[in-house]
Amino acid sequence: MNKDFFTALDLLEQEKGIPKDYMIEKVEAALASACKKDFGVGDNVVVRLNEKRFDFKVCLKKTVVELVEDPQLEISLEDARQKSKKYEIGDVVEVEIQTKNFGRIAAQTAKQVIIQGIREAEKIPLFNELSSKNQELITGIVQRVDQLNGNAIIEIGGKTELMLLSREQIPGESIQVGDSLKVFVSDVKKGVKGPMVNISRIHPGFVKRLFEINVPEIYDGVVEVKSVAREAGLRTKIAVWSKDENVDAVGACIGPKSSRVTAILNEMKGEKIDIIKYSEDMSEYVKAALSPAEVIKVTVNNDERICCVEVPESQLSLAIGKEGQNARLAAKLTGMKVDIKPIIGE
Repeated sequence: MNKDFFTALDLLEQEKGIPKDYMIEKVEAALASACKKDFGVGDNVVVRLNEKRFDFKVCLKKTVVELVEDPQLEISLEDARQKSKKYEIGDVVEVEIQTKNFGRIAAQTAKQVIIQGIREAEKIPLFNELSSKNQELITGIVQRVDQLNGNAIIEIGGKTELMLLSREQIPGESIQVGDSLKVFVSDVKKGVKGPMVNISRIHPGFVKRLFEINVPEIYDGVVEVKSVAREAGLRTKIAVWSKDENVDAVGACIGPKSSRVTAILNEMKGEKIDIIKYSEDMSEYVKAALSPAEVIKVTVNNDERICCVEVPESQLSLAIGKEGQNARLAAKLTGMKVDIKPIIGE
């Protein structure tokens, strides 16, 4: 350990923004770990770096006792008071141990810690940037598409590449190199090799954010998205509501001449969207959620979260939907189990 080492830490702080104290703690911990391995000492070993003397010392933390049974962990009161008269039984004393042959290991360990510290520091700004976009839509350019598995590499902001897995792509859509693509950031985590970012085009949040950027009333908070139920590539149901009685929440989402919803449909590659008016009256909410089917009666059991729905016999298949899709989405949207029964003769 020499002056150059501490100078390097100063430069890291200035150029990379890595706090010197943080790096010193990292180096001390790494050297302590190396000492355990090389000297066969226990977890009571500590390393202290001295910036003024440009060196370090290795110590064993020992508890002051009357009778020493384990010299590695304990020190007698008499020996402790040779260091300082203030010590009493139960105090902890740091006893320096000689490390004449530890210089090379220390230098190598410190170098490795600094290199690792630089790598970690370079990941921090990227992680912070991506974390700020969590649960948001971002736009990128498709750089590559794996012809075997369909995974696509999306470049964000001209510097960051993220992978859009084939299972997170809208079924049936064709993604080509050079396409400008909107994706939803569903999760950001710290990983060993950097930020782990999940992006998706099938997540319900993808639809919600599309409505937010295309419908000013949602962005401004005049209209609120209450719930989204989606089976990507097939159909989405979205429930919207406004506390302002003068605002038509559904109409705002559709837009003049259907311009707003058309823009959203284009981004979703033609996936069908049912825009539902949310109601605090669960029976009315379920009726709307089952559209376009006509519903005669809804009986709500709030305790068991079940709705018994009666529809004309002619509307049964429409209410249930192909392979049960309409009923399934209505259940997801409302959070209720939906039991549909036909009324014979209606």
